[in-house]
Amino acid sequence: MPEGAAEESGDTVTELRLDKVSRWYGNVVAVNGVSMSIGPGVTGLLGPNGAGKSTLIHMMGGFLAPSSGTVTLDGVPVWRNPGVYRSLGLVPERESAYDFLTGEQFILAMAKLHKLPEPGAAAKRAIGLVEMDYAADRPIGNYSKGMKQRIKMASALVHDPPALLLDEPFNGMDPRQRLQLMDLIRRMAAEGRTILFSSHILEEVERLAGHIEVIVAGRHAASGDFRRIRRLMTDRPHLFLVRSGDDRRLAAAIIADGSARSVQLTDKGLRVEAVDFQRFTWLLPRVARDAGVRLWEVSPSDESLESVFSYLVAR
Repeated sequence: MPEGAAEESGDTVTELRLDKVSRWYGNVVAVNGVSMSIGPGVTGLLGPNGAGKSTLIHMMGGFLAPSSGTVTLDGVPVWRNPGVYRSLGLVPERESAYDFLTGEQFILAMAKLHKLPEPGAAAKRAIGLVEMDYAADRPIGNYSKGMKQRIKMASALVHDPPALLLDEPFNGMDPRQRLQLMDLIRRMAAEGRTILFSSHILEEVERLAGHIEVIVAGRHAASGDFRRIRRLMTDRPHLFLVRSGDDRRLAAAIIADGSARSVQLTDKGLRVEAVDFQRFTWLLPRVARDAGVRLWEVSPSDESLESVFSYLVAR
């Protein structure tokens, strides 16, 4: 479950849970024995193409039955249970709006389907949240891809759900639209909502998600903060960029101390390969002090989400 979600005492925690979920099509296994818990905050769902991300989201959204295992929202099964949609907002990757309707008509229809007491006010609020007021009276068929994505987001928000499933929500958006939607997602997470989104753009996930779930070849490959996941990968050495007052002297001291596997002197500083992250970060200041060298910068150079993802996929 993601950490750092805004949860005040007495608030209800919304949780999506998958327990040993599998889905197969004939002899093809799309998802194999996946268990995970999605709680308040922003969770990024990652995986290479064909890994099973959309299949998982379809099962969490109640569009697809698990072949085995269970998917629940706050302990209640999702499959064949329309009542869960009172608590769930969905933005599917595929287009799901009627092109002959205006944006306002579409969102108003969604509000009425949810039987909201004031559908007009709810529709106006949702359209305002995604900044589509200026185009609300235009037919959806005339919208750009990014505009269609935002009106789909409004349809997911019209009933103010505590949980959101967003499948590639940034597709087709320009940079300004992406920033606006990122800010909206952060605000909703800060309110304590449970948000799961998939994206093939790792930068988006790194900027938004405090927690990631990684699917590789239909199996659950990793879960948690990507920096912690990287530090648990003891089979791969950790790379650091180290800058100091005397890189040559520090390199000789590191080699003599044996606290790193290799040290390379570059024009940007020392490129150090260490086997044990914690041991190296503990020893380096002591080695520098004993050598009489001042440290200016110590930064992991392979602790980005991109490097963690590439390591997991290559395993």
